[in-house]
Amino acid sequence: MLHSKTKWQSPAADPVQSGELVRRLSVSPLVASLLVARGMNDPEKAHSFIEGAMEEDHDPFLLKGMKEAVPRIQKAIEEEEHILVYGDYDADGVSSTSLMIHLLRHLGASFDIYIPHRSNEGYGLHNHALDWALQQGVSLVITVDTGISACSQIAYANDLGMDVIVTDHHEPPDVLPSAYALINPKLPGCPYPFKGLAGVGVAYKLAQALLDGQVPEEWLEIAAIGTVADLMPLLDENRAIVRRGLASMRRSKYPGIRALLEVSAVRVERVDAVNVAFGLAPRINASGRLDHAGRAVSLLTTEDPAEAERLAEELDLLNKERQMVVDRIVSEAIARLEDRLKDGKLPSIIVLAGEGWNVGVVGIVASKVLERYYRPVIILDINPETGNCKGSARSIPGLDIYAALSSCADMMDHFGGHPAAAGMSLHRDKLDEFAAALEEFASSVLTEEDFVPVFTADGEYTLPDLSLRAAEELELLAPFGMANPLPKFIVRGAVVKETRTMGQGNRHLKLVLQQEGVMVEAVAFGKGELAELLPPGTGVDVLAELSINEWNGSRKAQLMLQDLAVPQPQLFDFRGARDAAGRLGRLLDVLLPQTTGRQELAAAVIRKDRLHERELPEWQGTSFWVYDQYKGISPLDDLPGEGIAGKQISLLYLLDMPESLQQLDALLQAFPDVQNIALLHSLREERDRLLIPTRDHFKTLYKWLAAIAAEPLSEQEALLRLTRQSRMSLRMLKMMLDVFEELGFIRRERGQVSFVTRPAARDLASSSRYTHLSELAEMERYFSEGSTAELQEWMEARRLGVS
Repeated sequence: MLHSKTKWQSPAADPVQSGELVRRLSVSPLVASLLVARGMNDPEKAHSFIEGAMEEDHDPFLLKGMKEAVPRIQKAIEEEEHILVYGDYDADGVSSTSLMIHLLRHLGASFDIYIPHRSNEGYGLHNHALDWALQQGVSLVITVDTGISACSQIAYANDLGMDVIVTDHHEPPDVLPSAYALINPKLPGCPYPFKGLAGVGVAYKLAQALLDGQVPEEWLEIAAIGTVADLMPLLDENRAIVRRGLASMRRSKYPGIRALLEVSAVRVERVDAVNVAFGLAPRINASGRLDHAGRAVSLLTTEDPAEAERLAEELDLLNKERQMVVDRIVSEAIARLEDRLKDGKLPSIIVLAGEGWNVGVVGIVASKVLERYYRPVIILDINPETGNCKGSARSIPGLDIYAALSSCADMMDHFGGHPAAAGMSLHRDKLDEFAAALEEFASSVLTEEDFVPVFTADGEYTLPDLSLRAAEELELLAPFGMANPLPKFIVRGAVVKETRTMGQGNRHLKLVLQQEGVMVEAVAFGKGELAELLPPGTGVDVLAELSINEWNGSRKAQLMLQDLAVPQPQLFDFRGARDAAGRLGRLLDVLLPQTTGRQELAAAVIRKDRLHERELPEWQGTSFWVYDQYKGISPLDDLPGEGIAGKQISLLYLLDMPESLQQLDALLQAFPDVQNIALLHSLREERDRLLIPTRDHFKTLYKWLAAIAAEPLSEQEALLRLTRQSRMSLRMLKMMLDVFEELGFIRRERGQVSFVTRPAARDLASSSRYTHLSELAEMERYFSEGSTAELQEWMEARRLGVS
């Protein structure tokens, strides 16, 4: 049994409404149900969504502050004032800055740009940058994707004689800066009908206002990048920006965008929002995280193909470096946390700090640690010289991280954010107190249910539903992103037909699934470790996205697995494997939840003569049971009351096979609810195995004994002679002699054996030792030679027999 990483939910679309859409729009039932589930239950509304008619292009002058900003900028251009574009270092800020460069070039303006360095300066408008601007002769500052909270800095700019126009999309504070003009759809009293614009979206509206709506179509490519990268809702005007931007990008004239697509291994003519989110955006963001965002701005604004190719390669290398830095910090953070967990339980909120944890990537690290443990996470970089810490927080739906930080605001120098993510700074001397205060707050808010991630899919379907035609039709709903996510489907009861790994280090998993006569390939990135747990014939439930795989001119439907589960108990066949303790660790990581005390859910059964192995560090926390000659199986450690301990176990290791059927039955009875059994016992060499005894075996042995043991003979000598004549193992022969002794066919006295010439007639079946040998040989055959399916079926039959 393999548990899913998340709890799946799926709304059921109204079949009547779906049927109406199928009839009126001539779409598949799948697409119709998706439209209904996303609120497009009216045929006219659904048709408008598909055709893009709902994507409005609102009047830019509806934005509060636009009427003041436009004439001020026009005046600056006419009078040849020097303008400063002040941006931000993330992908939205880079896109906003780049769009303003294209605009001001188009208008023939004199301008400079300034983007603060993430690590050295941090977010927002800075007075020293304004001092520099004054030296450059700047008289007008236009901020993009920043500035709405910069009250003191804008007041300083005013004192220096510079006007400031703020274009931003972040939540405005209660007290607004005294700028020449504030443009933000979220401003109180702003009549603009769509509040979800990205920073680059606001900059694009400024361009529309200045150019009387005659904005070059290719500028939408840059607006689309920032909108997708900043996770803005792809509805209303954003849907139009991204849809048109992607269409332009497929024939892009920008050398920088074409070069960036190439290093991202994205075919220009097929670029979509997903490619932007996972290909372009990380490389643009890498510039601001590890270097300076100006490099990314240069890429999006250059007209030189050679420079574009060089810059794109540099960003690609920075992104690879960023990935390595993130992987290193994640490993260090997890190791530090796991070390703490040896003596306690997982905290309600995880707070970790370390020197050399690049502040530009701590947010990504926090996200990855959250994904592993599903707890709110704060990761901080410690400056070893000053002791100052800068960090990022990521949270789960059950905890408002901004509220949590507000509860201990006096411990921090600065903090800010929203319910899901935040940033903060404090001194390392406050870290322990900070973590304790957050833990107290979080533990009072969070419940066990909050620690189970919930994933909402678009519905439950079968593999025949997820056809190539269905995958092609999904494009009707594109572009996909925030508020219009790529559809995800639940498929239950599919059967694995093929399993293999792929990619460097076998990191990725590829399956062929079958259901109702239809076979579909499925790929799961980063899940290669599951391959040995999903042999052919395994029944699985999957949560997946539907895509199209194109190869050598062939197109077919393909599932991209997001999560999967095996709903029935499993038997993992690692018979004869070396490094049993290593297998334990890997199975624990995959099968059991990432919570404290997870090893308490695992038990190992072993022979008494091997108990010294349990002292190895890898086995710490695992309960041990031993085979017992009289009880069948006994707990080695002090465990809770009778019958309770075994029921708590979800993963059982057989480090040795049972020595009798009684031991096997006792084992199955002790662990009635075990979800998974892993076979890690060694295999007997063939010369030492038992054969299922037949009458012919005993007839042959009887004749040999009659020939060699008419007179008393050393049993050792007798066995030596018998092994020369027989292919049976010495162990088998000894047990057959036990049967003959019980039946009175031989005598054993003082190490000697003699043949009884006229024994009483006895049936083999009357011998308890014959029955024992037969049962033991059958059991060993299953445990040594039987297929996994045969052994599992046989053990299940035994379990039902003893339950």
